[in-house]
Amino acid sequence: MIKLVLRIAAIFMLVCCFSVSHAEIYKRTDVYGQVYYTDDPQQGLSYQRIIRTRPENYARALKNLTKNQKKYTPFIVAAAAKYKVDEKLLHAVISVESAYDEKAVSSAGAVGLMQLMPATAKRYGVTNRKNAEQNIDGGARYLKDLIEMFDSNLPLVLAGYNAGEGAVKKYHYAIPPYSETREYIRKVMRLYRR
Repeated sequence: MIKLVLRIAAIFMLVCCFSVSHAEIYKRTDVYGQVYYTDDPQQGLSYQRIIRTRPENYARALKNLTKNQKKYTPFIVAAAAKYKVDEKLLHAVISVESAYDEKAVSSAGAVGLMQLMPATAKRYGVTNRKNAEQNIDGGARYLKDLIEMFDSNLPLVLAGYNAGEGAVKKYHYAIPPYSETREYIRKVMRLYRR
């Protein structure tokens, strides 16, 4: 009982810190079933991200959303045609990820309109993540691969984009039980269906 109370208190403190400092929150369970939460996962340990923040300037970017949406639509149209990804899906992902701010940077190091992490950018040949055209091209290509990987199951595709394809596979090709990922899917799907 004491351990349970301490875990609940630890989670509460992490969530409070999360809301103030905008840190990413990670979780891991050791071989004895002990659960650990951190905002600074140690390399070599199998932490899973359970909370991911928006870029710090997301609220400011919302003010310029319509203007920036028009500005980047030609790149979105080109990438959608090139990779045969629905243009509306790209718009929905970009809107939720960065609010069309090409300079957006998250506390986890995701950058640009589609919030590409360094490894994802490298995988898709993006040399400048703040370059809107490259960022959209790399993100669209990644979405295309996820669509093929998860047999066009859009919630799984979005879960893979948000939590990583490895997390979806770990949970036997189901949406990982991360509240942040589930909320992300809900937001993107709502925009996509409009």
